[in-house]
Amino acid sequence: MDRAGRLARTLEALGSIDAGTHERVGGGEVVVVDNASGERAIAAGVLANGWRVRVERLGENIGAAARNVGAELARGEWVVMLDDDSHPVDGGVVDAVCGAPGDVAAVGGEIFLADGRRESGGLPEVVIGCGVAVRRGVFLEVGGYDGAFHYYAEEYDLCARLICAGWRIMHDGRFRVVHEKVNEGRDMGVILGRLVRNNGWVAQRYAPDSELGRELEEVVTRYRRIAEKEGAVAGYERGLRELEGTLGAQERRAMTRAQWERFTGMAQARAWLGARVAGMDRVAVVDEGKNAWVVRAVLGELGVREDAGAAVGVVGTMSPGAMMDAQEARLARGERAERAWRGFGGGVGQVVTSVISS
Repeated sequence: MDRAGRLARTLEALGSIDAGTHERVGGGEVVVVDNASGERAIAAGVLANGWRVRVERLGENIGAAARNVGAELARGEWVVMLDDDSHPVDGGVVDAVCGAPGDVAAVGGEIFLADGRRESGGLPEVVIGCGVAVRRGVFLEVGGYDGAFHYYAEEYDLCARLICAGWRIMHDGRFRVVHEKVNEGRDMGVILGRLVRNNGWVAQRYAPDSELGRELEEVVTRYRRIAEKEGAVAGYERGLRELEGTLGAQERRAMTRAQWERFTGMAQARAWLGARVAGMDRVAVVDEGKNAWVVRAVLGELGVREDAGAAVGVVGTMSPGAMMDAQEARLARGERAERAWRGFGGGVGQVVTSVISS
């Protein structure tokens, strides 16, 4: 997408990080993967903080799978993956990865947009690709990002494979990232088409047999609603046709019930809400978003009735950033509001930052 200026500002931000914070993990380096941009990516060989920079240019744009190339070239145990418009604000990622339990394969950052809001994607065990640290060896062992997705929902597919392989994923608020989220080249028709197709693929691949029909219906309904709001119905419908034509070609790797409940956030919501709303007669589900159905299902298990007029609200999304923003806004207005799960918490080898320039 030819954002050389944006890439230069990101590299400048990386160069401002105190290199000393990375000394206990062997230092840092930067790998820039030029995803076949029309304007060749250029970077100084060394940043202001002394981190060395390598630029690898690809012959074609392979979407998020370009991160696989960066991981192959990296030399450390952990790789920090970014977009060309996102960067960590400091060296807090070192605390996050050093504090990660041995069965954690990926640590998601707390990602902030330029206006101070948090990025809205992800789930309790699904990270956002523009701010995540992953164990390099594990990432490559499970196959990295699936190039068929190009962009959008590729993180869901990756995290599903990590869970199936016996790993955990976590989020850590010590790892803070700013995502400028440049609008250049963002076509909502393409985005909604990929979202419905790619999320449908994830459901087809990993949902247990008993959940598959419901999950596919949820994907189709959710992204149609968003497409109508964004004026991108034509693109959504193209993606839906692609989904219908490719669904049968997806390899079924259905999760166990326990794995699926972690992947959807059911397990995390059950543990968190069970200690906070059990015994309440009724609550309101507010600020609905990704996997609102999980919140409702857990409330039903707890015997708590949903009532829009209830004095206590439970934020109806399992996406950590959107959930935290919604709760904070309601508390600031003097309203009682509960999160659906914990959200961002905080408490090895060289940490490497991989930036994709497309």
